[in-house]
Order: sequence, then C-alpha cells, then structure tokens
Amino acid sequence: MPQIRLEGVGKDYLQEPDRRILHAVREIDLTIEQGDFVFITGSSGAGKSTLLQLLSCEMQPTHGAVYLNNINVTAMSRRQRERRRMCFGYVPQLPTLVRKRTIEQNLSAVAALRPDRSQSLTARIQKALRLVGLGDVLQRYPVELSQGECRRVELARAIINNPEVLVLDELTANLDEDTAWDLFLFLSEVNHLGTTIVMASHAKNFVNLMRRRVITLVDGRILGDVQKGRYGDVV
Repeated sequence: MPQIRLEGVGKDYLQEPDRRILHAVREIDLTIEQGDFVFITGSSGAGKSTLLQLLSCEMQPTHGAVYLNNINVTAMSRRQRERRRMCFGYVPQLPTLVRKRTIEQNLSAVAALRPDRSQSLTARIQKALRLVGLGDVLQRYPVELSQGECRRVELARAIINNPEVLVLDELTANLDEDTAWDLFLFLSEVNHLGTTIVMASHAKNFVNLMRRRVITLVDGRILGDVQKGRYGDVV
C-alpha cells in the first residue's frame, strides 16, 4: 500500500469571463501513511474535493508534486498515472452512475480492470453489493434507487477491486443516520484490515465519534491536522 505525499501542491483555475485566477488549493504539504484513516473537513468551497482529486491522481496539480511511495506521479506520462490510479478506489461528490445501464453493468466495467480467475465478474459484483447492504439490486437501474442507495452502489464500485486506498467525497451526504453509521463502521473494519481511507465529510457527529485524524481546510490551505481529532479542530 502506498504512502501518499504532497509537497507544495496547488491547483489554480482560470475563471471566465473576467479571467481571474481561482486558487482552489494552495501550498499543501501533506503526508498520508499506509493504513491511515483521515477525515478532510471544511466549509463548502474550502478545497476538499480538489484535494481528494489531487491525492488520488485524478487531477494534475498546477504547482508542486504528488508522490506515491516516493515516486513523483506528477512527472509521469498520462498512461503511467492511469496505472498508478489503480491502487485507488474513488467515489466523487457528484453521482457518476450511468442511468441507462443496470447496476451490474455500471460495476462490471470497473471490475473488469482487475480480472480474478477465482470468481466470475457477476459473483464479485454481488459480493461488493452485499458488503454495502444492497445484495438485491443487480438488475435494477439507478433511477429505481434512492440517492442514498446510489451512493452505496458507488462505494461498492470503489471497493470491488480491493484497492489499497479509498478516497470518498461526501459519501454519506444523502443517507439516513442509521445507514450512514453502518457505513462508517464498515469503513472502520476495512481500515482495520489495512486499507487507507481518506474521506471528505460534513457529518460532524460521526467524525467526532470516530476520533480519527482530522484535517481542516480553510480557503484552500490546511489550517488544522489533528490525530484523534474532532470536526473543525485546528490545533
């Protein structure tokens, strides 16, 4: 499993029509060790989603470098970066399920990236769905599911290839409290088995209950980084 290290990382966007520069994140120095469980907190627009995309190699920084096990991913070719991304399971903030495909079809494309001769593709998909409490939705379509169920399907898609790192952006935002807590406990078990978890969340109560590492972003910068922290800790 990789150590993830960001050195002097920043991401800028050019805003139209006035062509102003937006500094989404800036001057980020951050190390996430193998097996860490990290919450990324902060207000809307603080840079949480951008930071998650940078550390999971979904996005190239404007400044600085991202390292996986001391290898500079930023300097790699696109094809090399795509291979490195295989160690991540990523759930973005916005839904990405294809509406005209069944749940099985939505998950099969990702599952096929890492073939497993010991199990059929369908068996692997069913196992991943059962782990998130959705064992009976294989042939249903996203439009037939609730928002919360769709988020759990996206988590199943993220874990289906047993990634070394899970990167989750507001996974529990549309879940009821009981289901959200079940997923937090499930993620805790996954982490206990060695998977690194980095999770952006506004779920203050659950973050406080979990007492894991809490990183607080303000205006694109890290204001707090606290082991066994609480939501919003800055010291």
